[in-house]
Amino acid sequence: MTEADPGSFRDPLSQVFSSNGEILRGLTAAGLAEFEAVEASPFYAALAADGLIVGTEKLAPGSHELHERWAGVLRHDRLPVVTYPYEWTFEMLRDAALLQLEVTRRAVEAGFSTKDATSYNVMFDGSRPVFIDIGSFEKPLRSEAWPGYRQFCELFLNPLVVQAVGGVGFHAWLRGAVGGIGVADAAAIVPAHKRVRNGLLAHLTLQARAERKHAAAEASGSAEGRRAGFSPKLLLAQLANLEKTVRALRWKAQRSVWSDYSDRSHYVGDDLPAKQAFVAEAVRATGADLVVDLGANDGLFSLLSLESGASRVVAADFDHLVVDRLYRHLRETGETRVLPLVLDLVNPSPGAGWRSRERRPFVERCRPDLVLCLAVVHHLAITNTVPFTEIVDLLADFGASLVVELPHPDDPMVQRLLSRKRPGLFDHYDRERWEQALDRRFTVDERQVLGTRTLYRCSLRSDAS
Repeated sequence: MTEADPGSFRDPLSQVFSSNGEILRGLTAAGLAEFEAVEASPFYAALAADGLIVGTEKLAPGSHELHERWAGVLRHDRLPVVTYPYEWTFEMLRDAALLQLEVTRRAVEAGFSTKDATSYNVMFDGSRPVFIDIGSFEKPLRSEAWPGYRQFCELFLNPLVVQAVGGVGFHAWLRGAVGGIGVADAAAIVPAHKRVRNGLLAHLTLQARAERKHAAAEASGSAEGRRAGFSPKLLLAQLANLEKTVRALRWKAQRSVWSDYSDRSHYVGDDLPAKQAFVAEAVRATGADLVVDLGANDGLFSLLSLESGASRVVAADFDHLVVDRLYRHLRETGETRVLPLVLDLVNPSPGAGWRSRERRPFVERCRPDLVLCLAVVHHLAITNTVPFTEIVDLLADFGASLVVELPHPDDPMVQRLLSRKRPGLFDHYDRERWEQALDRRFTVDERQVLGTRTLYRCSLRSDAS
């Protein structure tokens, strides 16, 4: 079955499709001519050899049903999980920005360019950023400069700036505005003296001034470029300036709610090794290829899953700082099989964009073989007052086997949470009610009590209601 990707309809020259597990791109005659010109250039082969662009091959004419409607069809390597910028950490977005600039620089040096610069052009293959929009390459018209500049600012530079310089997180903003953060909003957050200090005079101050003076169509900074005509030398200087600016941005947060959790001093005796053994055996018993670790923190159990046989792991946590630290660790050690993501289970990424379908919900994009939900249930149930049945339903939404941990009412961490609540309000928080909720959607294949906590390995029930 061949279905159009709901997030790929804005390019007049191409469209992406999913077909029997493959990712395909249909090209118009003009789009095919552009691709063939790009493919014949050495810069394209060099990008592929360096792993900077998604693996792509052109299908033989007439070999797929899409050829009935499209002049050419490409097949792209399928990435395990589709992610969006509002699920990335600061360093991930920064690395993605640098990749966009590098890909564009190489294209310009070869006489080509990129027609846009949205952060949705980049995906993460584990912890490695990859440029996926092969249809973005073009032979530039002599009458215009880089058309991607404004998009780069709105979807790369400005989110990084408001977080690093303005101290405002970009996740909620990007999730609510798939077009990014406008220059006027970014300029309003970052004081003038900080713009100068961080080399943002041209990209914020002057752009904001232009927006106040001209119509929105003239506000991208490209009007001057159109009058001057396309100049590779000028564009390369612009790209170099943007790269210098992005590299200088640093998010300097040092401490968060869970940034010190990795000491795990709350475990008693052999509880931690026993928990690790339980999880490792669950990965082996289920034969899980893709594991999702919800509440991953520093990635201890994500890395354990790899050691136990998983090929890929999504390490998700709501704490931006701990996930950013994990990403930096993965980058430094060269471990590319773990995909770290910033994800709040109480408010996971919803459908967004055109008809609320252009960017799909996280649980639709992530279809693992095994879900780990360790040291999370008590926070959802007590801190966020989510009923057990709703927690189980969320876990079942992934359509996978499950390892879940329930801290008992007498667990020290649970007692700490309950001390902040009115007495008697959470008398329903007990193992019996949890297991009743769990049995609605899962079959418990194994359970193990470790001190004041119980671990469960579960299979999704086909008859779940």
